[in-house]
Amino acid sequence: MKPSILLIYTGGTIGMMKDPETWALKSFNFEELLLHIPELRQLDCKISTVSFKDPIDSSDMNLQHWQQLGDVINDRYDDHDGFVVLHGSDTMAYTGSALSFMFENLTKPIILTGSQLPIGDLRTDAKENLITTIQLASQTENDQPIVKEVCIYFEYQLYRANRTAKISADHFEAFTSPNYPPLAISGVYLNIDQSLLWQGTFDAFAFKKKPDAEVRTNPNIGETPELQESLPEEQMMVYRPEFINDVVILKLFPGITEPVVAAICNIPQLKGIVLETYGSGNAPTEKWFIDCMKKTLNRGVYIVNVTQCRGGAVDMGKYETSVQLKEIGMVSGKDMTTESALAKMMYLLNYTTSLADFKHYFEKSIRGEVTE
Repeated sequence: MKPSILLIYTGGTIGMMKDPETWALKSFNFEELLLHIPELRQLDCKISTVSFKDPIDSSDMNLQHWQQLGDVINDRYDDHDGFVVLHGSDTMAYTGSALSFMFENLTKPIILTGSQLPIGDLRTDAKENLITTIQLASQTENDQPIVKEVCIYFEYQLYRANRTAKISADHFEAFTSPNYPPLAISGVYLNIDQSLLWQGTFDAFAFKKKPDAEVRTNPNIGETPELQESLPEEQMMVYRPEFINDVVILKLFPGITEPVVAAICNIPQLKGIVLETYGSGNAPTEKWFIDCMKKTLNRGVYIVNVTQCRGGAVDMGKYETSVQLKEIGMVSGKDMTTESALAKMMYLLNYTTSLADFKHYFEKSIRGEVTE
């Protein structure tokens, strides 16, 4: 049977067409997709479509929209072999990272794509991105999907979503994966490097304190030691859509002042800070800064150290300017992107109950988002 692919339109440039009379951009009806892109008929798969009732600009993306998107995929998970999400490029890396944490032990691909130019533009990149993304989502081997993780496809490259960042507002090569190679490259042939695909599993019962996830069994996919007693020969796909957004990104810069840092650290109800530091995790050594970080940690606010650099990793203790951060208990973001670190923090804040558990899971690769 042909693979069944669900195409989900959330909004964004890719879903726009120019009105032939006014030349203004407007959304087109994705139920008429084949009329606009007849090349899709050549793909060896069945394509169904669903659109957000009110398409949104990705700049307006929020946790409710993430959950809405996750619900669409989860509700139709058993009906399709793969999912393609059309999304605005500005916050695509955030949404892709969030989806990767929502869906635990995926057995099907969820691939996000978009475009820099509208689908009706003469020089659009939308058609190639969409056609190749659907083709990648429908690739199978032994009647099983080849890709079984959340990805982003853009301009001939397939990336792991939680390793990806947008780097250009003008070029078709809008995304990069600074610390992990592309999973596939589209040329004359689709070359998927299966050795790079996420093969890990995660204990579906790891977060026992909050058992509010929807759990589904997928037979004959494998087993994990944690589940052997209750579910031999089965693996669990778990949907966990709840995130906590009482977090903030604090980016350091030369000349940052104590009142600015204190104001951010003392935001009411704050639960987490993604601290963007210099280089390999370095920060000011001035007493006021270290004291502020220590007081914030002691109040129960978790602080994660990520680098401002697009490539490389945090290595606290490598330089004297990061030794004190390590000593006061700051969590290392290692080589995670800011987008992934933020989504992972929002996710873990809801499913862990202590700093020790948070640190354990944050510094551990649970979706291939960090190099251990």
